[in-house]
This record gives sequence, structure tokens and C-alpha cells, in this order.
Amino acid sequence: MTHWLRATTAALGLVAAGLAGMSCGGQPGGPATAGEDPQVTSRGTVEVTARLLEVPEGAIFKRDLYDYAAILKYQVIKVHRGQVKSGVLYVGHYNPWKPRNEAADKRVKDIGGTVKQFRAGQAHRMALETPIDDYFMGGIVNKYFGQDTGPIYWAVWTNLGEE
Repeated sequence: MTHWLRATTAALGLVAAGLAGMSCGGQPGGPATAGEDPQVTSRGTVEVTARLLEVPEGAIFKRDLYDYAAILKYQVIKVHRGQVKSGVLYVGHYNPWKPRNEAADKRVKDIGGTVKQFRAGQAHRMALETPIDDYFMGGIVNKYFGQDTGPIYWAVWTNLGEE
């Protein structure tokens, strides 16, 4: 009976340790892996998790007959793949008024993600390309024009990261 009790106690201890590890972000969905999926981890040449710093007034507007990319400003939280030149990124999102899973169209086919609406403070896990001009030739709304000389990235895939 004592042997059985010790074995049961040891097994319960292992289960408790496993549950504690899951609650500390050790499993998918924790801060280290939030927003991770096969699309964001394989597309683009750069993959980052970054916090959207602001949505400038007039940068995002709904126009069914006008396709454009809006440049949004991010603070890098973590670089998962590739290299970035600074901790602040300027990222172009195609038709930003649409949820990312509905943004692709006949003109820009290979984009997507889980973000439904861009809101300041959100963390986004993004697959990116640079420079934007190599990937998108169209209207760009850049409220930061003339404020920064760094590259402007093209958002290929944008998932909601940790909140």
C-alpha cells in the first residue's frame, strides 16, 4: 500500500508540474508563441512581434473603390527571424480597414492574418518584407513621411500577438 501511495503522489506531482509549466507560457499561446502559425513563421524574410504604437488620424479609412497601404508605427518586442535596423518599424498594411483574413484580393494575393482591426497598443506577430516598393506598387498613406529615414516594411502576414 505504501508503494502505491508513493507512486500516485509522484504521478500527481508530475501532472501538477506540467500544469504549472503550461500556465507560465511554456505551451503554444503563451507570450513566447502568441500569434505563431505556419503562415507567419514561413512567409517574408523578417518575422517580429511588435507593439502598434499609434494609428494616426486619417491613416485608415474605408474606400471600396480605392486600394491602398497605410504605414503604421511599431515598437519591436522580439525579432524571431531576419534582422531589423532599429527598435522602431514602419510597416505598410494593405487595405487596413479590412480584417487581415479578408484583405487579399486580385491585386494583392499573398497576404493575411488574424488581426481584425488595428488598435494602438496591440501586439502583432508579423511576417515582413522590405522595402515596400519591391512588393507593392500603389497608393500609400504615410503620415510619417519625412520623419524617418529607415526602411518601410511590407506586411505579408499579421497575427494578433499577446495582449
